[in-house]
Amino acid sequence: MTVAAVILSASTAGALAPTDGVPRVRRLADVAWAGGAFPVVVVVPDPDGTVAAALAGTEATWAAPARPEAGPVGHIAEGIRVAAEAIAETEAVLVWPARHCWVDAETVTSLIEAHGLDRSSILRAAYRGEAGWPALLPLRHLGALTSLGPARMPGDLLDDLAAVGIASRSLELGDPGAVMDADTPREEQPPFEGPRGTG
Repeated sequence: MTVAAVILSASTAGALAPTDGVPRVRRLADVAWAGGAFPVVVVVPDPDGTVAAALAGTEATWAAPARPEAGPVGHIAEGIRVAAEAIAETEAVLVWPARHCWVDAETVTSLIEAHGLDRSSILRAAYRGEAGWPALLPLRHLGALTSLGPARMPGDLLDDLAAVGIASRSLELGDPGAVMDADTPREEQPPFEGPRGTG
């Protein structure tokens, strides 16, 4: 069972923002890999090669975003294409906005393990009842995803898929990083609690 991670950043500056002493996308790539995601694809503009340099020595691959008019759905689809070209057996991806930079590797592992028991549902990491990121998307739903509008943001896309009848559920994983993004410094977040079941 192969589950990739597609990490999305709208800007080079956001991708390179210092996070635990390293560029943000490097931390995310390391967490995704440690949690069992492979391949790891980082989709972000990189006009001067600084993102690719930041990823050097990791297991991550940089991918150029889709054309701007394709919107977030196009960027996700491009990351999926790169992941599937790297590992043809890829059957799901973790869709992961880079702003959610404090996710724990155990959360990645828990999502992948849950996918092993439920190969058709979209799975979202949740914390204290709030659905967050990353979200695990089985590739059997890729056609439904790419049919959605380019103006829709990642959270809206998941809502749209649920609205057309695709099963979606949250897993209460006790990870504040699933819902608290880069605006909340790590030292101000509650401690990691660990999985408590599904919701």
